[in-house]
Amino acid sequence: MQITQEQAAQSEPAAAGGACFDRSWTDAQVMQEVERIAQGPLARAAYSIDQEHLYPKALMGELGRAGAFAAALDAGGRRFALGLDAMRAISRSCGATGFLTWAHDVCGMYLEQSGNPALTGRRLQDHMLGRTFGGTALSNPMKALAGIEPMQLKAEPVRGGYRVSGALPWVSHIGQGQYCGAMATVCKPGGSRSHEIMFLLDMDEQVGLRPCPVFSGMEGTSTWAVRLNNYFVGQDLLIADPVQPLLQRIRAAFVLLQVGIAAGVAQGAIDSILEVEPMLGHVNQFLADRPDVLQAEYEDLWQRAARLAQTPYEESRDFLLEVLDLRAQGGEFALRAANSALLHQGARGYLLQSPVQRRVREAQFVAIVTPAIKHLRWEMHRLGQEEVPA
Repeated sequence: MQITQEQAAQSEPAAAGGACFDRSWTDAQVMQEVERIAQGPLARAAYSIDQEHLYPKALMGELGRAGAFAAALDAGGRRFALGLDAMRAISRSCGATGFLTWAHDVCGMYLEQSGNPALTGRRLQDHMLGRTFGGTALSNPMKALAGIEPMQLKAEPVRGGYRVSGALPWVSHIGQGQYCGAMATVCKPGGSRSHEIMFLLDMDEQVGLRPCPVFSGMEGTSTWAVRLNNYFVGQDLLIADPVQPLLQRIRAAFVLLQVGIAAGVAQGAIDSILEVEPMLGHVNQFLADRPDVLQAEYEDLWQRAARLAQTPYEESRDFLLEVLDLRAQGGEFALRAANSALLHQGARGYLLQSPVQRRVREAQFVAIVTPAIKHLRWEMHRLGQEEVPA
């Protein structure tokens, strides 16, 4: 998922111009701007983002100025539902850019929730407004903490901070001059585990970036393999030490935001079914998962997401279980909706340039991206086994 130098130049953020989000904007104003970008220039660029390695950095900058990212972070979750709705609108036009939005939002969440003055001032403001860009390298740590695979980054305490070494196979929404939230296990002198830290990983000359294998889609997410060798993490880069209290606070919000991607991809698929109803409705009526059925299920899923988004940082087990269940159902629903769109559109939906064909792969990505459906079920099973206090 790398980009050429020419494409990188084309996707550099445009000079800031026009109105820029501030907290006085209403939700309707934010969504009007986000939908204008999503339905216009983003929709036109979706194929190039999916198949031609176009990293939509300029469009991400526009979305930042429209308030798409700041909404999810404003006042620690006060407008979280608006950020979720913005992600849905973006993903409806392009699932890859929806995924980039999620990665950007959760990186901003790390900065906002860190309590570190070096990360919560100008650095957070620039991130919220799309002046700078960063993602998340928590795919491996999320699986490691669930006991699915080992932690790949190891940290050694040194004077003034830590030295971190190791490699991560793929991290998205990064590049030279960008950054991401990352996690490492701190080892004791004997090599045993002490605890985990989270830190901001700046992509400077210390960081090795290697191209990833070519995936079947979403090639414009600027995804790289990352290698660190004694990378120094000072106090100014620490997000959490230890990390568990922060993870407890943000884990539901981290997962809930992904429902916006699933919902957007699913709604885009329903749009494609409705597009061919005038021509093919007479024969499509014999297919299962008709648009009215899918739309009703979609509305139910989205109402649940909107309700949960009112308290995104709730830490109870029951709340987390409900979020995990909704995220799993969202992934499964996106798969059903995308597959149904392919059946309804027939041969025209099998063309490589068809939005339907793209959404089939986007839905598959939603199903396997961390936390994947199997990971979600693993976590729900584990949480279900825990004793409930009397």
